[in-house]
Amino acid sequence: MLQEEIVLVDRDDNEIGIAEKLETHRRGDLHRAFSVLIWDSAGRLLLQRRQIGKYHSGGLWTNSCCGHPRPGERSGDAALRRLGEEMGFACALTPIGTFLYRAELEDGLVEHELVHLFRGTYDGPIAPNPDECDGFNWLAPDAIHREIAAAPETFTVWFRKYVEAGWPLSPPLEVA
Repeated sequence: MLQEEIVLVDRDDNEIGIAEKLETHRRGDLHRAFSVLIWDSAGRLLLQRRQIGKYHSGGLWTNSCCGHPRPGERSGDAALRRLGEEMGFACALTPIGTFLYRAELEDGLVEHELVHLFRGTYDGPIAPNPDECDGFNWLAPDAIHREIAAAPETFTVWFRKYVEAGWPLSPPLEVA
């Protein structure tokens, strides 16, 4: 894994420093992140299966795209950048709020993130980057709930937390 710097924040999302990503996850420092939820016109959410070799949560199902803004990069710009890098497409994204969580991961790592959430609607081709994604699937909200209830260990901890909190697992209003 390449060394990457991420933005440390306080609970009000004020920047308080910059740190190396892996070390931040070892210490459990609160940092800025983003998650993208892409819906199709049939009201299904695009899920991706994280590449098995990721340094944490590899092989698990999660939201459409996620990551960390670079120092000096706005969260919305980072979300668009990573959507293209991970899933091979772009679409308009709308900010829908923030989500704060802390979770213990494998190998002593800790996710402690203030997440900026974005949603979009997309019905075109998807070309996932095999270095980022081991597959994708479109699922309706009720199917997502059933899958998580049946096998929670196959989903990332943050995506399960979004679903448990009711965060927003419903298509955008413009989707019929």
